[in-house]
Amino acid sequence: MFDSTRAFGSFAVPDTEVALDFYRNTLGLDVVPVPGMEGYGLIRIELGADRSILVYPKPDHEPAVFTVLNLVVDDIDAAVDELGRRGVAMLRYEGFDQDEKGIARGEGPMVAWFTDPAGNVIGLIQE
Repeated sequence: MFDSTRAFGSFAVPDTEVALDFYRNTLGLDVVPVPGMEGYGLIRIELGADRSILVYPKPDHEPAVFTVLNLVVDDIDAAVDELGRRGVAMLRYEGFDQDEKGIARGEGPMVAWFTDPAGNVIGLIQE
């Protein structure tokens, strides 16, 4: 019924130019305007292997209260340190045993969270 090979996720931001700068220049991800949709401000975060996330403008955007994107890293300590050097602060959540860097190191994968300029929560995961 569905072509799952072409499925994709999406989330909103109030300003896609700010998002493009953050995801491309701060996080170092491959971010491109959606061909033919430049006038609408649609951008795409390319994640490789034909996977991408659509980011669209929504002027009255309110950030979700959950993680909208998880990025898998090989070394969460190095990733958190580098993001800190780039001005990105990790979030702290009650109920999670997070260390001084903001990394939850309990059972399962190690996880840390931060927000993009729109307040969307992004997770870092080391499996």
